[in-house]
Amino acid sequence: MHASIRTVAFRGIDTIPVDVQVHVANGLPSMAIVGLADKAVAESKERVRAALASIGLALPPKRIAINLAPADVVKEGAHFDLPIALGLLVAIGSIPGDAVDGHMVLGELSLHGAIEPVSGVLPAAMAAVAAGLDLICPARCGPEAAWASELSIVAAPDLMALLNHLRGVQHLPPPEAELLPPAHQVPDLADLKGQETARRVLEIAAAGRHNLLMIGPPGAGKSMLAARLPGLLPPLSAREALDVTMLHSIAGQLPAGGLVQSRPFRDPHHSASMAALVGGGARARPGEISLAHGGVLFLDELAEFAKPALDALRQPLETGQVVVARANHHVTYPARFQLIAAMNPCRCGYLGDPARACTRAPDCGRTYCARVSGPMLDRFDMVIEVPEVSGQLLLDRTPGEASLDVARRVASAQDFAIRRAAVDGDSDEIFNVPLRDVSPDATSLLEVAIEKKSLSARGFHRVLRVARTIADLQQQPVIDRGHLAEALGYRAMPLLA
Repeated sequence: MHASIRTVAFRGIDTIPVDVQVHVANGLPSMAIVGLADKAVAESKERVRAALASIGLALPPKRIAINLAPADVVKEGAHFDLPIALGLLVAIGSIPGDAVDGHMVLGELSLHGAIEPVSGVLPAAMAAVAAGLDLICPARCGPEAAWASELSIVAAPDLMALLNHLRGVQHLPPPEAELLPPAHQVPDLADLKGQETARRVLEIAAAGRHNLLMIGPPGAGKSMLAARLPGLLPPLSAREALDVTMLHSIAGQLPAGGLVQSRPFRDPHHSASMAALVGGGARARPGEISLAHGGVLFLDELAEFAKPALDALRQPLETGQVVVARANHHVTYPARFQLIAAMNPCRCGYLGDPARACTRAPDCGRTYCARVSGPMLDRFDMVIEVPEVSGQLLLDRTPGEASLDVARRVASAQDFAIRRAAVDGDSDEIFNVPLRDVSPDATSLLEVAIEKKSLSARGFHRVLRVARTIADLQQQPVIDRGHLAEALGYRAMPLLA
């Protein structure tokens, strides 16, 4: 007696088709799982045995062999429980084989027969659509899987309900696609006092998806500014929402299922390791930069991060993806994020304030800022100083400009940029700046800046990108001298000189 159930293994956000082959034969009672199964998969036999017993089914006292083909692909995770259980039930004749033909199956079993949610349901559902299969998955993952169109889904809460559905004595309604509620309430810019320059730069960063570094003393409002950036960004496009949801699904961060609708905001602590930032570990899981895909990665206390971990961000910032290479894994994750960073000007934090600066000033500032490498600093489009807010401004009860008003200008600038470039909104071509869009006066200023500021080729293009965003905010098709001068001012890096 034998059976074959289709499921998938995961390699990053990509899927690999797997056949769960079950063979029941005469011999000494045993159950063996082969096919490069990890510890979680090897333990499936105990969960499956207990789950079947909880619904009144016992495995025959025979020799049971379970092969996960292809045998040379590592199988990880508890989502193999359900396909193994269904394969056993088909092999012993408890359910007809044609009831599960044409289905992709994944789900974890509890000891009392419940089907628990698993990671990676949305990528599996999209793989099922590509293969022309239907899907059997946990009930709590159904709203997530339903975003894969043209797919028939059986989302079962427990093993008994699934068996009754397959036998035709119970009907499980198809799940409906759902949106996840926002992860958190984004604070409003109206709560922030002063910092007019920083507000302006934050608006430019939102409109052009620019990387920004803020330097200033403790308590100046750098973290408050960064936390308000997501409230200025436009909503995720349909393509971005699917990509973000798949990444969070693979990482096991969709406990309620559904589609992510808000842009991610990730703010790892400065003690985070390189694997935590770029991805890795035993299963090559996505790191913070991939979980920030489509959103914002905020690194507070930038100079306190380990230098190798920071330098590992340099390549993903350029390519928009990260390759996690391990001895038994080689996985590529998308990592197109907006980097916002904040740091103090020195270790004591009060460089430039004679009353509070330490006795090692100004050398302590140069030593502290040197903890961030030059190539890493070169990848910031804008570097600004965020000064302390005066007591008079703090006592002022007049609210600042609200995030909603700034977000409208950002959306208008991005709409103008899409019309100007005549491309799709998700295309990177929107950020290309042909020199024909630069006025002669701006070109002459750019020539002087290249000579005096020693701009690298990357710095040259990043200054042009910032100037292009400033022009877009003003609905100007041509970059003039004022736009470029403002962009160069944000590239000055006064505290890092």
